[in-house]
Formats: sequence, structure tokens, C-alpha cells
Amino acid sequence: MAEDVPLAETRAPRPNVWFALEQSRSLFELWQFTMARPMLRLAPEGDGRPVIVLPGFLADDDSTAILRQYLDEQGHAVYPWRLGVNIGPTETILDGVERLLDEIFEAHGEPVSLVGVSLGGLYARDLARRRSDKVRQVITLGSPFRIDRDSQNSMGAVFEAMTPLHVPASRFSVWTLPRDLLPVPATAIFTRSDGIVSWQACIDQASQESENIEVVGSHSGLAHLPTAVYAVADRLAQPAESWTEFAAPAALRSLYPQIGNHAY
Repeated sequence: MAEDVPLAETRAPRPNVWFALEQSRSLFELWQFTMARPMLRLAPEGDGRPVIVLPGFLADDDSTAILRQYLDEQGHAVYPWRLGVNIGPTETILDGVERLLDEIFEAHGEPVSLVGVSLGGLYARDLARRRSDKVRQVITLGSPFRIDRDSQNSMGAVFEAMTPLHVPASRFSVWTLPRDLLPVPATAIFTRSDGIVSWQACIDQASQESENIEVVGSHSGLAHLPTAVYAVADRLAQPAESWTEFAAPAALRSLYPQIGNHAY
């Protein structure tokens, strides 16, 4: 159990021990996903409601293909972001994800769930603040929305090199309001053995409509880690009119070290 330390007073260290093992762990988790398909089919099924999946930094739609295919098989209407490689919060990308949200909202006539992997989760939270009327819920996978931009991740130097292309901080609400609760339900999935970003930067405040789900795995493998993927499917399958905390089935409970909206 993590100590009950107010997040505003917590400074997360830069990850290091797990960084060198990221790729090998991610490949192992891909094998785990293949082996876990029978278990994953037991997740609650969707009813055709719309979902957008946003990729992480320097990734594209190929990186979320496994997750999207699985969610599609579970009965969700899943959409890729279609914006190429994610190079950070440029004007083109921020306008593009907002335009995509508008299009899918109009096509389905109902709010859209946003699933964001790493940096993609920051876009999801930004959209939820600005367009809450069109967002049903936000689910983030290893998304450092509480990040200290230059000290809490192993890709900081690469990201900083691209900042001339990015919008000013005032244009991106995650930089200006990193600790504010969202106006829609929010689920933050994180791993303490994250080798790219500090896990402390990936967890939300405690509230009645926010929760943190801890899984055991790498940062790079979160979009195909069986426990993370199962949790995403479970969250998306909730009734539209209600939201409750994730409750892992008894057979899987031991695979989730921490679940809930308590403080870390």
C-alpha cells in the first residue's frame, strides 16, 4: 500500500531502473496478450458506443491496433486518431483531435469515450475539459498528466527538442491545470514499474468519478498488457447513465495490486 501523501506535495523521481528493460518486457507482454485471449473474451461487452483511441509520443495508429481490434471485437465502435505520428501538442494535432471528436459525436449522436495511451491521454484530458458535452469518459494508460515536463520522464530531452513545434502552455490545459479533476468520469491505469514516465505523474486525485487502477507491466506494453486491456474494456462497457469504480472479478483480483479512488 502506498503512503497516503497528498499528490500536490509529491515530486516524482525520474524512472531509471526499468528503462533498459522496456522493450523486452513489452514483447513478453505481447505474448501474454496472445495467451490471455480466452480470459479477455470474458470482459463485459459493449453496445456499439463510440470510442477514440489516441496513441503515445512518437507513435501512430499502428501502436494501438491490437487494443482497437480487441475493443471492436468486444462490441465497441472504435476509431483511430488518423493524425500520423504523435509528435506532441502541435496546433495541427490539437485541432485534429477536436475535429475528430466533433465528427464522431455527430455521427453517433452521443458523447464519445476517449482512451489515451501515454501522451495520448493528455490530449484526452484536454478535450474533456474543453468539450465535456461531447466526452463520455476518459481512460488513460500510463499518461503523465501530472508531469513536471523536464524531470519526470525518460523521453524528456526528445520531447523538449520538439517544443518549438508545440502550442504555448496556455493553449494546452494539461500544462496549466495538471491537478484539476475532470468534469467527466476518469480512469487512470498505471504501473509502478514504468520505465518511461514516473508512475506518480500518472495517477489522479481521489473523487467520486475518478479512479486509479494499478497493473504490473511496462510502459510500452500498456496498450496490449492483458490486465490493462481488460480494465479498459470493463470501463467502456458500463451503462451510459452510471459510472462506478472498477471491480476486478474474483479470479483476476490478485493481478491488480491497487484499485480505487483513494490517495497514493
